[in-house]
Amino acid sequence: MLPASPAPSPVTGVRRTVLGSLAVFAAAVLIAVLGWAAPALAHHILPPGIPSTSVAQTQLNGLTVRAKNNGSGYDRSLFPHWVVVSSPCDARQFVLRRDGHTVQVDGNCRPTSGRWSSEYDGVWTGNASEFDIDHMVPLYDAWRSGANTWSTDRRRAFANDVSSPQLWAVTASSNRSKGDRDPSAWMPPRTAIHCDYVKAWVNVKHRYDLSVTSTEKSSIQNTINTRC
Repeated sequence: MLPASPAPSPVTGVRRTVLGSLAVFAAAVLIAVLGWAAPALAHHILPPGIPSTSVAQTQLNGLTVRAKNNGSGYDRSLFPHWVVVSSPCDARQFVLRRDGHTVQVDGNCRPTSGRWSSEYDGVWTGNASEFDIDHMVPLYDAWRSGANTWSTDRRRAFANDVSSPQLWAVTASSNRSKGDRDPSAWMPPRTAIHCDYVKAWVNVKHRYDLSVTSTEKSSIQNTINTRC
């Protein structure tokens, strides 16, 4: 007959209970953290068309440098936006679907699930309604840089351009913080995106033959020199 195993001491029992609780807690934390961060660790999804540094430099060199006009006559409605770009998706829905992770949409292209990262401030969300679609070159800045002479069709194309780096899914707070300011007056709080941010800005201005101010150009050049 085998001898009976000694009963665990009260101290051993307490230790096991504490360690077990800590293990459960640690597992819960890991699940929460990794479940939230896994898409970010996998890859970043950026808008299309961001040029290489050398191409962006060439494009920057070719931009017309002049002061902005005073903005007279501007109205946001002069840039028809969030129009259907790929039926049934409008430009906002298209970008949310394009730049999100594991996005599911309903029959009207409204996101029903997915994850989105705001490259401006590093914030993630599972609720698409929390994000804005930012015009990289704001509509008002474009107006003051040459779009005041465009046709309505060209302004519509600019405001809904899903094939260039003009539209970004970002937090509402970062979009509102940026407002209509160019890179000489505002840059994203997340410094890791600064290089791609100014390259995207330059590319959009290049595509649409929009001007830059001398201060704007100098600020962009400094970012290319130090961040790219």
